[in-house]
Amino acid sequence: MKGYIQLLSKGKIKRYVQFLEISENPTLIEQYRKWHSEKYNWQEVRDGIRAVGILEMEIYILGSKLVMIVDAPADFQWEEAMNKLATLPRQAEWEAFVSQFQGCSADARSDEKWQPMERMFRLY
Repeated sequence: MKGYIQLLSKGKIKRYVQFLEISENPTLIEQYRKWHSEKYNWQEVRDGIRAVGILEMEIYILGSKLVMIVDAPADFQWEEAMNKLATLPRQAEWEAFVSQFQGCSADARSDEKWQPMERMFRLY
């Protein structure tokens, strides 16, 4: 296992961890990976994520299972941020586009698809 280099934040942050299962079709999984790559991403969507106050977002994949980790400032308000994000340029278009891989309604918002996970262990 190679691991991933992380930058350490200064001060307190909130971390959200979420789960989503996508299509098990290998062709659709490859397309989903493609559209999340640096080369093919939608810059307006990345800009919108930052604009609502999210500091860092990572998605990990194993087969058709995804885990998303979101780091935000300690005073971050999830519902308020998701309401704002849904109105930003190309966000609704992006959600409709990726719904083909996620097996959900084309008008579902990100926070309606990704399921929050509960932390059950912490080493620190």
